Amino acid sequence: MAEVRVNAEVKDLTRIERIGAHSHIRGLGLDDALEARAVSQGMVGQAPARKAAGVILQMIKEGKIAGRAVLLAGQPGTGKTAIAMGMAKALGEATPFAMMAASEIFSLEMSKTEALTQAFRKAIGVRIKEETEIIEGEVVEIEIDRPATGSAAKTGKLTLKTTEMETIYDLGVKMIESMQKEKVQAGDVVAIDKASGRITKLGRSFARSRDYDAMGPSTKFVQCPEGELQKRKEVVHVVTLHEIDVINSRTQGFLALFAGDTGEIRQEVREQIDAKVAEWREEGKADIVPGVLFIDEVHMLDMECFSFLNRALENDMSPILVVATNRGITKIRGTNYRSPHGIPIDLLDRLLIISTQPYSEKELRLILDIRCEEEDVEMTDDGKELLTKIGKETSLRYAIHLITAASLIAQKRKSAEVEIDDIGKAYTLFIDVRRSIQFMTEYQDQYMFNEVQDDADMNGVDEQ
Repeated sequence: MAEVRVNAEVKDLTRIERIGAHSHIRGLGLDDALEARAVSQGMVGQAPARKAAGVILQMIKEGKIAGRAVLLAGQPGTGKTAIAMGMAKALGEATPFAMMAASEIFSLEMSKTEALTQAFRKAIGVRIKEETEIIEGEVVEIEIDRPATGSAAKTGKLTLKTTEMETIYDLGVKMIESMQKEKVQAGDVVAIDKASGRITKLGRSFARSRDYDAMGPSTKFVQCPEGELQKRKEVVHVVTLHEIDVINSRTQGFLALFAGDTGEIRQEVREQIDAKVAEWREEGKADIVPGVLFIDEVHMLDMECFSFLNRALENDMSPILVVATNRGITKIRGTNYRSPHGIPIDLLDRLLIISTQPYSEKELRLILDIRCEEEDVEMTDDGKELLTKIGKETSLRYAIHLITAASLIAQKRKSAEVEIDDIGKAYTLFIDVRRSIQFMTEYQDQYMFNEVQDDADMNGVDEQ
């Protein structure tokens, strides 16, 4: 009889997100004394800016001061958005962090002030506390009686235990269906909400860890619960004010929340919600969690928006506002007035300004090392040196873009490592901004609607 072979391929499904420009950032890379480590959590260099961001972060976590605004200012490619992403990661899931580009406000089907109000309320969380009764224990046995005739209802028994006690519960039809849906079996540690009947699998008991030879990567082992089976547990939910606004603004509020079609929300609805939240705070049912609103490319806002921000920052329910720009002294949008960063002076006076500096060659090399690891590209030391040199002469973004391009060229010649020749080929295939400008200047006459004229032509126009 021929031998049958089965090739079992096990894939790790934990990583499903795509690699983005800032997907390598895990935090700000600060120690307990808020000192910036040289290379940590995907962050490199910019020690003063990161330390300043750490101080702001501490202020946010304490949640005592509202209406503070921070400006991240620096040249393109100096890590402004990276610092904002690091702040978001360091704050964790419990603190709301809303990100938007300033130009989004002008493309939405609502007024500019409504778009900004919604963005502000997305960045303010409400921590709601509830007390629920739960049954928590390890499943010893499940018995489900299926009657021979299909008309009779299913009945069953569930045996649960903790380290101190064991109890048998009778199961109804709905609970049996929930058990089957969650695929609960003997050895699982479960939590059952008494009010709603919702079953949550917490994991498998350590006592049953040797039941099977092979386990999936997602299998989690937990200790058998201690004490009583029935416990009172405080459940904490964090929802944003914007989510509460949308749900209460119309009959099908939940659907609007998922679809993103929120529309304009009336001021009366917001006032009622603010009053209710204030009432919950007094009763101790809820706390306000001031989060962070990050607006990138803030110079794209106009005078109306800046005036609104001035007023909104004075509200006691406002989040910490973090804005970023790469502009120098330029015109404020919609006016002929020039101002630093394209922001009016009165708003600049309210901002704490964090400046970012261009990266040194050593720091560029460290960033490229991190990006190679993130993009899963093997590269020789000589290749990395060349890429660092290219990054120094052109821009960091251009050098990062060449990593994957050079990797694909190396794959074509069946090489596991990216070498100097592959980077050279990618460098010739994809030109940077400086070479593109040089090319345009040389061949400008052959392009349509060319506005750059020679000095000779200009002189001829002047003489006429």
